[in-house]
Amino acid sequence: MSEGAEASEATDADRADPLRVAVTGAGGRMGREVIEAAVDREGLTVALAVNRSETEPVAGVAVDPADEFADRIAAVEPDVVVDFTGPDSAVAYAEACAAAGVPLVTGTTGFDDDQLRALRDAADAVPVLKAANFSRGIAALRRAVREAAAALPDADVEVTETHHNGKRDAPSGTANTLLDDIEDVRADLSRDGRVHGREGDAPRQPGEIGVHARRAGDVTGEHEVLLAGTHEVLELTHRAGDRGVFAAGALDAAVWLADRPAGRYDFGDVIDDA
Repeated sequence: MSEGAEASEATDADRADPLRVAVTGAGGRMGREVIEAAVDREGLTVALAVNRSETEPVAGVAVDPADEFADRIAAVEPDVVVDFTGPDSAVAYAEACAAAGVPLVTGTTGFDDDQLRALRDAADAVPVLKAANFSRGIAALRRAVREAAAALPDADVEVTETHHNGKRDAPSGTANTLLDDIEDVRADLSRDGRVHGREGDAPRQPGEIGVHARRAGDVTGEHEVLLAGTHEVLELTHRAGDRGVFAAGALDAAVWLADRPAGRYDFGDVIDDA
């Protein structure tokens, strides 16, 4: 389990009233998906939605200016905030959540060290669940990758991810998480050995992990881990066909997190508690 304190036993089934969710980045791809999924989901209601630029209502939910977020969550008092924005915005939302005492679920990626420290500071005041991916299939992939990498200690490893042409961070947060998982179980591999693409005279070196990021079209998300040894190759792949998978997982996380004590959590905690 992550660094949160022991979880409370309350569940969404115990609630007399719907869970009241606030959504940031309401005009973005994932913000829209989360709002639409929440509107359609029994036991949830969208109490607040914000976006940096002026945005028409989403699935019948009015969207407020993002610069009013701190005041609005203090007034509306949602049960949990779901965030898919950018690192700077996510940190600002986390600080506002900490001040207002509202739990935060964030799927934002691309944080630097200072921003990660700010999220950790927020988690001292409220529960914060940060995940690079809210797909249950990715959660299963991570476990399979760890087992495979440990079982094949001499295999060369390559990680390839593909996303739509508008995705900003590369490699993806999920790819970085997979790399961390591999390095955790392979003592011969480390972050220093990550090679991003290859060019020219570039034979493979000991301790190297190849990392490849592709951006094309409207690909929702694909991640492949290749482990190749002598006379055998193992490929583990996950493909997401629709962003609704991530929205559903984020809402599962929101329901799970709403009654937890302050601390840091990840999506694996939600899966393990199912």
